[in-house]
Amino acid sequence: MTDETVRGQLPVLYEELSREIAAAAPVCDLSGRCCRFREYGHTLFISRPEAELLLEEGLPEGAVIDDASCPFQIGGLCTARERRPLGCRIYYCDPSYTETGARLSERFIARLKELHDEGATPWEYRPLHHFLHEAVERPS
Repeated sequence: MTDETVRGQLPVLYEELSREIAAAAPVCDLSGRCCRFREYGHTLFISRPEAELLLEEGLPEGAVIDDASCPFQIGGLCTARERRPLGCRIYYCDPSYTETGARLSERFIARLKELHDEGATPWEYRPLHHFLHEAVERPS
């Protein structure tokens, strides 16, 4: 299994996660806290196949790449909604969902690791901005 094969399994994983999140019914107040990392004290970690999927359409024009916020959030809306990684899908600032979110995160990250292990694909799990810097610095 290659990164490409792992990446091909992401929609299946995302769909299963979506059903579980729907069952948990967390509330989203559209505050944008999920995308303002530094301000709310969190870091978005993603795997390489997730980064490749997220970046397949490139970065938004004028994107600022740092650890403070997500460059895909424009005008308070996610411009990469269908391509967003597990961490984005799982995170809700709903306090009643905190424990459920943590359990889902552990379980689905473990599943993503299993996909890598099955195909002897190297596991890379780093903060989003590391992959973004890498993509910008990569020669075209």
